[in-house]
Amino acid sequence: MHNLLEFLQKYHHWFLFVLLEVISLILLFQYNSYQGSAWLSSANAAAGTISEGRSKMESFFSLTRMNEELSLRNFYLERQVTQLRRLYGEATEDTAGLVMKEMQFLKRYQLVPAKVVTNELNRQENLITINRGAADGIEAGMGVACGQGIVGVTYLVSDHYTVVIPVLNKTSRISCAIRGHNYFGILRWDGKEAGVTYLEDIPRHARFKRGDWVETNGYSSIFPPGVLVGKIETVYNSVDGLSYRVKVRLSTDFGCLRDVMVIIDKSIAERTRLLQSARDSLKLNVKE
Repeated sequence: MHNLLEFLQKYHHWFLFVLLEVISLILLFQYNSYQGSAWLSSANAAAGTISEGRSKMESFFSLTRMNEELSLRNFYLERQVTQLRRLYGEATEDTAGLVMKEMQFLKRYQLVPAKVVTNELNRQENLITINRGAADGIEAGMGVACGQGIVGVTYLVSDHYTVVIPVLNKTSRISCAIRGHNYFGILRWDGKEAGVTYLEDIPRHARFKRGDWVETNGYSSIFPPGVLVGKIETVYNSVDGLSYRVKVRLSTDFGCLRDVMVIIDKSIAERTRLLQSARDSLKLNVKE
């Protein structure tokens, strides 16, 4: 207490000066309209600047959530456009009933948003790590996509992380088809140019053209039909000359891949049990 009193006594003239300045400023701005308006304008400008900065900061930190929502929305819209395009071509059937069937079909799948933790592009067997794992319901062998299209297939799963084999991996094999046609083949990467893959084993009688889109055909339990893969750039003959080898420019830009989604097929367990039952039944018949 004695030290406080000594401090106030030593610097009392400064405190008195500040007090008088505050009183004079209050009198100046309160009883002079011009100075009052100038003060009000300055205060509003300062408050506006602070509010704008806070708004920009909040927008920046909300970009992550917005990217996830946009990726999910793009995926859903791409799937719906694909299905509606097919339904439009089937004009002789009950279109309304088919739309309902397709919407029910889409409900089979659950999408789990995830962030890319690591992403390789300069190897023959590139791998991607995402921040979702078994605790989120993810298992090995599930499809991974983004708002632009296909990404890859889950490979190794821990509690909170998953390693994905992307399309840009020489071991990747995904069944795909040419949009608007029933011709399908196997999508493979040759390990050279990032962003370009090849759709192989397309039959020689197939009719398609450069610029046609390639998408998943839904023949496996990994991807639903209609997930975008890329656009046809060039058509080659296969080595044996019995089929076509199609060069495909991927729609997914792996160089800036950030937000992805894991596709969980809710009906896969039922189909797996049915398939296993069929195999067991065949084994019993063979033994008999």
